[in-house]
Amino acid sequence: MPEAQFYATNAKPKGAYTLPSEFDGVVKEGALYHAVRAYRNNQRQGNASTKTRAEVSGGNRKPWRQKGTGRARQGSTRAPNWVGGGIAHGPRPRGYRTDLPRKVRRLARQSALNARAAEGAIHVIEGFTFSAPRTRQLVELLGALKLADKHVLLLTAEADTNLYLSGRNLQDVRVMRYRDAASYDILWAEVLVVEQAALGGTPGAAPDEAAPKRTRKTATPKKAAGRAQTKGGTAAAAKRTKTAAKAKPGTKSKRAAPKKKKDGGDA
Repeated sequence: MPEAQFYATNAKPKGAYTLPSEFDGVVKEGALYHAVRAYRNNQRQGNASTKTRAEVSGGNRKPWRQKGTGRARQGSTRAPNWVGGGIAHGPRPRGYRTDLPRKVRRLARQSALNARAAEGAIHVIEGFTFSAPRTRQLVELLGALKLADKHVLLLTAEADTNLYLSGRNLQDVRVMRYRDAASYDILWAEVLVVEQAALGGTPGAAPDEAAPKRTRKTATPKKAAGRAQTKGGTAAAAKRTKTAAKAKPGTKSKRAAPKKKKDGGDA
């Protein structure tokens, strides 16, 4: 199981933190590509628009006669080859909406988390104690974690208004809930600072200790009796099969011939 650095609320190191089973170390680059592409496409508004020669005002009159001037024939001053004319094959308003299957989104998010865990870029903190919105307090916390000059994503268990308002004025800091973080947000950040309550791992526990051990159930008297009976029946069937196999091949079992009925003649 991968591990992350564990810190107290005052950014004091407390050892290693065993990440949950969600971090399996598998990174699917194809899923990440499709997730980032869909995210960036969905951020586009698609408002780019140009006018064709039919939409540009003016140009109703032929600039000069068809023949006799020695110049090329022209029908309108709003043609695409004229300055101030329409645009040929220009952009039109359109939608860039890109849908992604739910399984691919989940796989991309898990891959992004695994990539950051493999880089050692995940820090787990006991909690964020912000009684009021204070940007200075957040800057001091990031400085104690040595993350002052990096893109930092703060992930909380639930919505924390004070923490969000404290980091809203910082350009390289984003604050959101852990379950709301998309794969693009995780890849944008160089370091993830996750609240312990949102992650649900075990601080300082070995993988064998963290995994629950299965206990074997004892059989009830009824089940034990049924098993013994089944074993006895199986042994008897095997014995009969063995006896039949010892018989000579080609011999047929003797069966009693059916008795013929005597016909009573009419006197």
